[in-house]
Amino acid sequence: MSGAKNLASAVLAVCEERGLLLATAESCTGGMIAAALTDIAGSSSVVDRGFVTYSNAAKTEMLGVQTATLDAHGAVSAETAREMAAGALARSAAGIAIAVTGIAGPGGGSAEKPVGLVWFGLALEGHEVVAENRLFTGLDRAGVRAATVDSALRMVLDALKAG
Repeated sequence: MSGAKNLASAVLAVCEERGLLLATAESCTGGMIAAALTDIAGSSSVVDRGFVTYSNAAKTEMLGVQTATLDAHGAVSAETAREMAAGALARSAAGIAIAVTGIAGPGGGSAEKPVGLVWFGLALEGHEVVAENRLFTGLDRAGVRAATVDSALRMVLDALKAG
């Protein structure tokens, strides 16, 4: 069993145990987190929905990310990741939501936001929305996206075990 499949199975088991539904809000992964979860039989008892919000307009329309946030901080930022996660939680029946926004490459990076930079947002009902980032270096586009899926699932699992 692959790392992502093991993590996804663990996330589903803990959500099921706690009676929580889960939502995803994905930009750079384009639905890969939701796919990793729904590849597993029985995931429908846990996965509520996934938002693929690749464009800024989609982030605003589907998740309620503020245009002012995008203008001030950009799509790849802690602020946007937090608003994505909070929006997914608010616009679903989920008790936990994970959001990702980043630069998978090979182009699109800058000195301030290099290729491989991904921001993660996590919203757990009853807790403050959190954001953290990872910089995946030395990976191609597929590698950044796969590492993002693994990290997102790990973040959900850690939050569920802690909270």
